[in-house]
Amino acid sequence: MATYVVGDVQGCLEPLQRGLDALAFDPAADRLWLVGDLVNRGPDSLGTLRLLRSLGASVTAVLGNHDLHLLAILLGGRRPSKKDTLTPILDAADRDDLTRWLRHLPLMHYDPALEVVLVHAGLPPGFGLAGALAGAAEVADCLRSAAAPAFLAAMYGNQPARWDDALTGVDRLRWWVNAFTRMRLLDSEGGLELTYKGPLAQAPAALMPWFVSVHEDFAARRVFFGHWAALEGRGVPAPCIPLDTGCVWGGALTFYCLETGQTHAIEASP
Repeated sequence: MATYVVGDVQGCLEPLQRGLDALAFDPAADRLWLVGDLVNRGPDSLGTLRLLRSLGASVTAVLGNHDLHLLAILLGGRRPSKKDTLTPILDAADRDDLTRWLRHLPLMHYDPALEVVLVHAGLPPGFGLAGALAGAAEVADCLRSAAAPAFLAAMYGNQPARWDDALTGVDRLRWWVNAFTRMRLLDSEGGLELTYKGPLAQAPAALMPWFVSVHEDFAARRVFFGHWAALEGRGVPAPCIPLDTGCVWGGALTFYCLETGQTHAIEASP
């Protein structure tokens, strides 16, 4: 049995299939874990969701910002943007089944036997394992409830930038969503800076990457994340392991084998 953690797919179905074939992936024996952004910007988001859903219990995935954007369109009345490639999902006969499957994905996955954490963008600053899991559960409970459409319609925005125990309602859920799915940099007080997307070396000097101040709870655990393609899968200190290597931008789709620590890079489709 092998467990493969995969970076941002973003609708790049063909490289995902090539990777599974090259690794002789067997859904009856192996496991496929994904760090979110399953859909959007790539050529076949619908096929990607159908494939992952068809793999059943062998798949574990967390939600990324593009996945939440899709849910906001499906449930919250959000209009697609010009760069979205989600129309085939919106028109699909199995749209409701795929929506239901996505709504039941978490923002954070923790495997206590393997001591492995999956998130999309990063770990909420200032929170240990229990606190982060509790925050992810708050959002998961909302997404699976009748309150999901209203929250998804109001989800967008960069505020509040800083956590406050007094946060409630949409502001509280939005902070959790932004920390788990959009964060790259923090200001000097631990506030979320959500606009910069470029290489770390060119980031504003007053800001720091979220992974330089990870809570001690995670020191002995591997933390896999995606979202920041400009890192190119490099330059991040343990215990954090970046897996977004920009497949949708012509880079590669990275598979990391938990049992061996080996990575397998599948080049983007020509």
